[in-house]
Amino acid sequence: MKFPILIIFYVCFINISLSQHTKKQYLAQKPPGLKPEIFAPHLVSKDNRSEFGSVFSADGLEFFYAIDEGGKAEIHYSVYEKDEWTAPTAIISHPVYSFNDPFLSVDGQKLFYISDRSIDGSGNKKDYDIWYSNREGDGWSEPINTGSHINTTFNEYYISFAEDGSMYFSSNAQADKGKNHDFDIYKAEWKESEFQKPVKLSDYINTKAYEADVFVAPDESYLIFSAARKKGLGRGDLYISFKSANGEWSKASNMGPLVNTEGHELCPFVTKDGKYFFFTSNQDIYWVDASLLEAFR
Repeated sequence: MKFPILIIFYVCFINISLSQHTKKQYLAQKPPGLKPEIFAPHLVSKDNRSEFGSVFSADGLEFFYAIDEGGKAEIHYSVYEKDEWTAPTAIISHPVYSFNDPFLSVDGQKLFYISDRSIDGSGNKKDYDIWYSNREGDGWSEPINTGSHINTTFNEYYISFAEDGSMYFSSNAQADKGKNHDFDIYKAEWKESEFQKPVKLSDYINTKAYEADVFVAPDESYLIFSAARKKGLGRGDLYISFKSANGEWSKASNMGPLVNTEGHELCPFVTKDGKYFFFTSNQDIYWVDASLLEAFR
């Protein structure tokens, strides 16, 4: 009789452990199914403001996202500590400059983002560049510009990283005159401790229109990005492309009405464990079971 009792005890212990682990991750929110749901309503996704780029740390215990109120963006943060999640607070903000599109480096020691901050941190706003802060104890360093090998006198938007440290981002540096909305997606490889010259992705990804807000899978097996195209469902839709055996990107597919609306979908992110797909839709952050992505493969 002792053997079955031990089995029951073990199963109960495992279930309790899994339950506790789930409560620790992802702001202790109930996991979504295959239909997108607003993430953390009234806590993260609030009325009367806009929420944009969001990213969790690899262990799911730190959460970074951006809000926009009155036309100025700042980065907010919540962390699981002392058996509970802290209330989200602003960690990178300024009275004049905006900070948006947070994304962690592969090792989690740098927080990248975009900003219209001037190079010296004083004076008028400029075009958007990619910046980062180093983790320093429980906080972050002052903003550091990634430099002219990445940034131009035009706008650079939204960052994500492959496992090898390569940076994917978008820029309108090569837009035709008078067509500043024409963003393209680029890749800058990480070699010899620095980013190499960015290379624009193929025509299967980029067009003479808007392609931005790119998320790359850590193994570079797929890309998700926002694009404004004539056959789209709204002002900006999310598209997905998979890498073929020969290393080329497939023609991007619209992710359809389950994800896209008549509004603007952007800021895609898939958690490190591959379980959840986050994105912004109509100024709120949504999440959905990431197995949804397999339908497009």
